[in-house]
Amino acid sequence: MEKKKVVVAFSGGLDTSYAVMYLSREGWEVHAACADTGGFTPAQLGANEENAYKLGAKAFVALDVKQEYYSKSIRYMVYGNVLRNGTYPISVSSERIFQAIAIARYANEIGADAIAHGSTGAGNDQVRFDMTFAILCPEKEIITLTRDKALSRKEEVDYLNSHGFEADFAKLKYSYNIGLWGTSICGGEILDSREGLPEEAYLKPVTKTGSETIKLGFEKGELCSVNGKAFSPVEGIQYLENLVNGYGLGRDNHVGDTIIGIKGRVGFEAAAPMLILSAHKYLEKFTLSKWQQYWKDQVATWYGMFLHESQYLEPVMRDIEAMLESSQRQVTGTVILTVGPKWYECTGADTPNDLVNNPLGAYGEGQKGWSPEDAKGFIKLMETPLRVYYGRHPEEAL
Repeated sequence: MEKKKVVVAFSGGLDTSYAVMYLSREGWEVHAACADTGGFTPAQLGANEENAYKLGAKAFVALDVKQEYYSKSIRYMVYGNVLRNGTYPISVSSERIFQAIAIARYANEIGADAIAHGSTGAGNDQVRFDMTFAILCPEKEIITLTRDKALSRKEEVDYLNSHGFEADFAKLKYSYNIGLWGTSICGGEILDSREGLPEEAYLKPVTKTGSETIKLGFEKGELCSVNGKAFSPVEGIQYLENLVNGYGLGRDNHVGDTIIGIKGRVGFEAAAPMLILSAHKYLEKFTLSKWQQYWKDQVATWYGMFLHESQYLEPVMRDIEAMLESSQRQVTGTVILTVGPKWYECTGADTPNDLVNNPLGAYGEGQKGWSPEDAKGFIKLMETPLRVYYGRHPEEAL
């Protein structure tokens, strides 16, 4: 009989390594697919390929999802200045959707009968993977061995070792998820609500002193240059991340509601994302009207929430994206930032669409577009509804 095909969403970690070996030994034709959203070096991808074959996979494929992840998610998060609970740049939450989409697409291309992933039953990722697979390839079986068999790390390690696969899967104090839009840090002190992460928990330690100026260029809301050097947005993000490595920027911890209903806490370091979001928001203050900023903030909050909650495929997301993209037509210019160890600030902006410099007046300096009598009349109209109210209810006036 022809073996059934299963695609394993393969990260190279313990859970997915177990899945590859177990399913191959149970008679499945295993295709290990590693969806790269910016978290793997070429060496790591090479090691994953080598290990996949040792574990029993018939095929291994690395799926480069960085550009799709940027063009279909990150750029809209930049347009909307999206931070979950005003803190977290939705790093892992957003990339999981695009890993799942890439895996589902690959499974459809090779005619797989099933898809497997390594999520447990205690986190958000099980929802993101299961929902995406169920929508994009509903006829395929979804296999989640770690969740469904309630496997412990020891059981998985013992199984691998007993079948000749020796690897170091020691339980580390911290676990990391690295991607184009930042790194999340779980475990250790973050499990205690009273504590924060120590310096040694971060992958990029503080090694630089002093400060420096960085210029970020934007074209219609998208990053297009760093210090005058032109880049594609993906290249610009990677270049900026390396440029400021050593300052310890973009560190924080996020506390929020998970999809499954419990509270969660995660540390993160995301230097380039936080600098880009801060600079972009600063540029918008010069180039957008009051109501453009207000309404864009409203829909952007929903966009970030839906993205986190595994609702990327909800059709309303395309409508929100259209509004966010439309809002960026004048968001072009350069933002000047000063950065130092664990701090940064936006110090200025140079844009042809500057609404601060205008022919009608300079705030606090002088007016040209209206007369003193115009100002008095405007103030009188503004005060009228309050005069009416407190004329009727003088006892409420302070």
